[in-house]
Amino acid sequence: MDESPRGMVILAAVGVAVGILSGLFGIGGGTVIVPALVWLGLTQRHAAATSMLAIVPTSISGVISYAVNGNVDWITALLVFLGMFVGGQIGSWLLSRLPELVLRWAFVVFLVFVIANQMMFVPSRDSQIVLTPITGVGLVAFGVVAGILAGLLGIGGGAICVPALSILFGASDLIARGTSLLAMFPNAITTTVANVKRRMVHVKAALIIGVIAACITPFGTWLAGAVSPRVGAILFTLYLAALLIRSLWVAIKATRH
Repeated sequence: MDESPRGMVILAAVGVAVGILSGLFGIGGGTVIVPALVWLGLTQRHAAATSMLAIVPTSISGVISYAVNGNVDWITALLVFLGMFVGGQIGSWLLSRLPELVLRWAFVVFLVFVIANQMMFVPSRDSQIVLTPITGVGLVAFGVVAGILAGLLGIGGGAICVPALSILFGASDLIARGTSLLAMFPNAITTTVANVKRRMVHVKAALIIGVIAACITPFGTWLAGAVSPRVGAILFTLYLAALLIRSLWVAIKATRH
């Protein structure tokens, strides 16, 4: 990996971007971190594993910022995490075994799925999750799927948790973001432990990005409350579309080689 002054500046810039996006969209920032680390010289596998460690301080900062304003559903987050804990271990195991090309295309397919869901639904700012036994089981099952994707792709899980909590379970846009951040950070810790044991984490890069992002996240959280749910959904979709174009280009390039 590039550890020159130029590389360190890029890592710091990624940390700033991740902090804003994490607070604004309720994501861990893996969709930014992974491509940046690959560009700096890490393999897709090691970039995904390093991203999970960077997400830990970022998500903790985001949770605090959303919780202060009452936009965290603690029970829902616990149920989702229980599923993500199991799914994250499966994802980490797959990450260490699947070919590099498969990981790149999995990232593209994931982005297409999330964008399609974002375009079809705009959450309400006033709605809340109604917990029932069936909803509880559904949240745990969803957590398993989100955990597998998080561990496999090196994302915190927010890019799938935020739209799913609104579309499938009825959460408002702000509660979905705050709850997503709370559910993802313990999963990021457990998945990172598994990745460190497999020697796939670049600790220095992860800490530079994660610490800087954690300092910036409260500003992103403020932005989230300042824009309407529709504007927030449009911004999130545009952000994902830009990532999709770049990831698709990288995957096609890797396939040709």
